[in-house]
Amino acid sequence: MSRAPRVQREIRRFLDIGPVQVAELDLPDGDACAAAGGDARGEVTLRPGPGSPPVTHGEVFLLVRRGGRPVGTLLGRVPEGADPRTFLAARARERVGPRPAATAPPAPSTTVSTPPAPSTTVSTPPAPSTTVVIATREHADRLAHALDSLLAQDHPDFEIVVVDNAPTTDTTRELIERKYGERVRHIVEPVPGLAVAHNRGVRAAHGEVVAFTDDDVVADPRWLTELTAPFAADPGLGCVTGLILPALLRTPAQVLLESHGGFAKGFRARTYDPYDPPADEPLFPFTAGRFGSGANMAFRADVLRAVGGFDPATGVGTPARGGDDLYGFVRVLAQGHRLHYTPLALVWHHHRQTWRDLENQAYGYGAGLTAYLTALLVNRPSLLPAFLARLPRGLAHARTLTAGREAGAETEARAGVTDGARAGAGAGVEAGARSAPGGYDERTHAWPRRLSRLQRRGMLYGPVGYLRARRALVGPLRRSPDVPFTPPGGAR
Repeated sequence: MSRAPRVQREIRRFLDIGPVQVAELDLPDGDACAAAGGDARGEVTLRPGPGSPPVTHGEVFLLVRRGGRPVGTLLGRVPEGADPRTFLAARARERVGPRPAATAPPAPSTTVSTPPAPSTTVSTPPAPSTTVVIATREHADRLAHALDSLLAQDHPDFEIVVVDNAPTTDTTRELIERKYGERVRHIVEPVPGLAVAHNRGVRAAHGEVVAFTDDDVVADPRWLTELTAPFAADPGLGCVTGLILPALLRTPAQVLLESHGGFAKGFRARTYDPYDPPADEPLFPFTAGRFGSGANMAFRADVLRAVGGFDPATGVGTPARGGDDLYGFVRVLAQGHRLHYTPLALVWHHHRQTWRDLENQAYGYGAGLTAYLTALLVNRPSLLPAFLARLPRGLAHARTLTAGREAGAETEARAGVTDGARAGAGAGVEAGARSAPGGYDERTHAWPRRLSRLQRRGMLYGPVGYLRARRALVGPLRRSPDVPFTPPGGAR
């Protein structure tokens, strides 16, 4: 088939994608109910997702919780005339099943509605003091929603720093002064670039831990507690990442992105140790996209500072187009610190809305991937032998990662996605998917070849973009106020 008819077919497929409701359903803790001698089914709570209307008939993307804890997602279609709560609860129980006692959360920090045992209460270390950094640029409306959710966190000791990156108006400053006052610190970083803005936030942070999220998320009330609790439990952790789910699935672009994994990394907690590389990760640590995303990550502050922070020549807002978060993950691992992923730390992300947004995102992801790899090798040449040893597998991985993917294909291994690393779209209960919610069984929509080609082009451009950004940044960084100059790349 020639390219023109194929593109037309892809466009028709894209335009035919309908909206999906987003909701969350909380099943009672089966162990607690059983221990009390009651019905493990108990009371079920169904809530719409952030900014969504009440759930009605039609297709629903559902986060399933158990006792408040996220345990998976599913995609179900509520029949017209059916009660959504009853229908979705039945489907959720089919998929999740009773929770075995062995899977009970190990520490009170991961418990929402089940009272912790006295013995674990005594041994739980206090949550570390934390600084939450949000970099933003001219998005005051959505920033307000993010800040409202952050101020509702149940973490006992945190501050919020908003870094206003290369602003062209006073909108962000005026919003913070008018609505948030002293509850939120406002800092201007005149040099454009997400990594530069994040580094400015790190320098301003007072907390033992620095957490990062974006201005287009809504944080779950326990997000910060769950994201920082692993640091208290494991002194060797340098970084923790969390779960990202879609806040809305109203446009074809949003649904298509989530159908192919979105930003989720599954519902299985995992720790990555540089001294004990995972057997199922032959490219470790260079497939950093498996570890998490910049909208939901936290670092031990002294560890992040010791590695020089994020490379300012990476990230959105620079010619490199991205890769700053991936760079940070690998630098921390390469320094000998562990990285932990927890699905209990949840934020809801507002995906981009249009086809053009997806095109820019695909190209930017490709560019950011190879830009961050270039940054690693430039700033940490000792990683070159390990990189070259993994290069043949890496090239094969890149080809499959950017391949066009048909609907219904089992693409977990070929797309380089970890066990359970998706947000559930495509794992429809009506199709009889066998894995737990959040599994990676099938796709509800084909991935357009156009987007795959753009991602490959971005990968070819990434090293050039990084070197351009590196050259362009030296002067502006020297002139940035109140900041000691550090060459791009920071500490070696």
